[in-house]
Amino acid sequence: MKIALVDAGIGLLAAAAAVRRLRPDADLVLSSDPDGMPWGPRTPRDIAARAIAIAEAAAAHRPDALIVACNTATLHALPDLRARFEPDAPVIGTVPAIKPAAAGGGPVAVWATPAATGSPYLRGLITEFADRVKVAEVPCPGLSDAVEHADQAAIARAVAAAAERTPDDARAVVLGCTHYELIAEHIRAAVRQPGSPPPVLHGTAGAVAAQMLRRIGERPAPEAPAEGTLTVIHSGREAALPAAALAYEEGRLLRAGPTRSGHVRER
Repeated sequence: MKIALVDAGIGLLAAAAAVRRLRPDADLVLSSDPDGMPWGPRTPRDIAARAIAIAEAAAAHRPDALIVACNTATLHALPDLRARFEPDAPVIGTVPAIKPAAAGGGPVAVWATPAATGSPYLRGLITEFADRVKVAEVPCPGLSDAVEHADQAAIARAVAAAAERTPDDARAVVLGCTHYELIAEHIRAAVRQPGSPPPVLHGTAGAVAAQMLRRIGERPAPEAPAEGTLTVIHSGREAALPAAALAYEEGRLLRAGPTRSGHVRER
């Protein structure tokens, strides 16, 4: 089994690690776009073009499925990616987990990038899945960029600022950017109110990995031999996991497995 994941940066680590935990025998292809980052300020057409380009680089390795491990790319490029790669390889997008968060009752806080906060896309998801639940949209300026560079001081500042904007009575927090899942415990600690249980955090990595397996007719097999390889592509070039990735548990988990000779070069 070979699974490709695409994202502008290291936000794909969370979904990749989730796939690795479910299927240690799966070969992973991680294709990102450091030359084009950040994607947020780009036009929708430009984002779609860049997403297709890095997906093409991953598709050259003939994966069984393609995970779009990025909320922005899913919003702007998912139809184009499916038209290009299906039915040869199912394409699985990433949507903020508003539906399961709202199912647990409110109030709910949705942490998202400033570009996503207040967008018709996010408002549409809230209307569709959480129309009877109190929802607060919480912009997190600078947080995804701080996570991308593993800048701990910047992460602390951005998380603290977002926590200040999060209602005290929030029972659930939706992590509306895949980068945020890499610092989930930091966020959990920041939003916890004294004397109250911590809000439930809702990411997407586990659900996306499980959906990918369903789409290709496979089952979880966490007991499988840990023989899955790792291939890393940066803007179409062979590369290694960036140093920032190793600041996170997910990146270290991926590095711990075998690598494909000639495709991953440690710098």
